[in-house]
Amino acid sequence: MIKLDLPDRDFAGLIFDCDGTLADSMPLHYRAWSLAMERLGGQFPEDLFYLWGGTPTGVIVEQLNEKFGLTLDVEETVRIKEDAYLALIPEVEPIAEVMEIARQSRGRSRIAVASGGHRQLVEGTLGALGIIDWFDAVVCAEDYVRGKPAPDPFLEAARRIDVAPADCLVFEDTQLGIEAATAAGMASVLVPAFSRGRL
Repeated sequence: MIKLDLPDRDFAGLIFDCDGTLADSMPLHYRAWSLAMERLGGQFPEDLFYLWGGTPTGVIVEQLNEKFGLTLDVEETVRIKEDAYLALIPEVEPIAEVMEIARQSRGRSRIAVASGGHRQLVEGTLGALGIIDWFDAVVCAEDYVRGKPAPDPFLEAARRIDVAPADCLVFEDTQLGIEAATAAGMASVLVPAFSRGRL
């Protein structure tokens, strides 16, 4: 059970991150990274993976290369990691408390997903949870230029659901995402990182 610190007001728009917020998918993403690194001969310590939560996959590859002196090809590494995650998607579980907020908000507020992930992975995750048809918009990495902590993902989601940023509430599990919401002029709720007993 997780406790969410919700603002005491109504919002016309609710915007949800996907991984680690609606879906308890971060452990699966780490398993996928581990499989990719095993194949490619790199390394990605688990504590660093969670520290970099919310960072686009391609940027992570660049950061791994810089930090560990690797020469991983960005496109190949992204493809191998994402293929590994796609195979694991059937194992994804919901974060029940956040999903219940989304369920109750359907028809009362405009709701959207704004993720740093690629569309195939995000829609696959939402589909595995059986909630892909809940949302008025699903914004993914292909839909904007600058990822979190830039405000672009949330501003694009607000534009698509036709709600002013000041009337949007963002649900996020990473500090990077909270920074992006703040930069977008939106209120936000931090979802505790409870996976693997991390609370």
